[in-house]
Amino acid sequence: MISVEQIQSLIGGDAVDPSDAKIGSIGQVYLDDQSGQPAWVTVKTGLFGTSETFVPLNDAEADGDALKVPYTKDKVKDAPRIDADQHLGVDQQQKLYEYYGLAYGHDTAKTGQEQGEFGNVGIPRGRESQDDDGAGERRRDLAGEPGVKGRDTSGPTTDQAMTRSEEQLNVGTEKVETGRARLRKYIVTENVTTTVPVSHEEVRVVREPITEQNRGDAIAGGDLTEEEHEVTLHAERPVVEKETVPVERVRLDTETVAGEQEVTEEVRKEQIETDADATARQGRDDR
Repeated sequence: MISVEQIQSLIGGDAVDPSDAKIGSIGQVYLDDQSGQPAWVTVKTGLFGTSETFVPLNDAEADGDALKVPYTKDKVKDAPRIDADQHLGVDQQQKLYEYYGLAYGHDTAKTGQEQGEFGNVGIPRGRESQDDDGAGERRRDLAGEPGVKGRDTSGPTTDQAMTRSEEQLNVGTEKVETGRARLRKYIVTENVTTTVPVSHEEVRVVREPITEQNRGDAIAGGDLTEEEHEVTLHAERPVVEKETVPVERVRLDTETVAGEQEVTEEVRKEQIETDADATARQGRDDR
């Protein structure tokens, strides 16, 4: 038999069939009213776990973080629909036991009753009133005690008032990655045209008349001779050299831009109403 401690650790885990295929997640645990031991669990099946059905713990066993039951997923999904937020009564248990093929007087099918009697199974584990130390034990029923007015019709009277709760939005921010920016350096080629001044030598003939100053040079040779004279010409031409020089530094930086984003979400809250006002008005009208 699975103990309370074992089943508590499995809440929220998976219920699996004999072949370890997942049936659904474990939602609530129902304890036997008399023995206080786990008798049933609810398993959430269907799309997004929206359907919750009862499964008996008679032949179930803990398998690591999972609860293994001797039923298939289809068997569990087709179980009789019973509100998982209420006390499991005799008729409801009888219907479930018949569906799962369990005999009323079977030892492993008892729910804390003697001699095969069929009794009630308590409210879900975790929804019962707990001591301040969180031990999970039920508080004493205070109905009828001095100073306690009325009684709780949905379970033991543990308090004189209801606590109304509501959901509140706690909106914050988180930093998420939205993209990346990269610096990439690559080489492109372009044509550069520039003008360079160049010079060159050209030959020209200079004719000098015979004068007293150059007469000696002019008659130094023979009377009639054949001669050749040449001049070497020079010219400048462009010479191109390339060198790599740094021209600038480029880096990436980020800046934070502040803005506003509207958030819309549904929140639930509890409302407490009383029929005392209607009763009082009716009494006044009667007068």
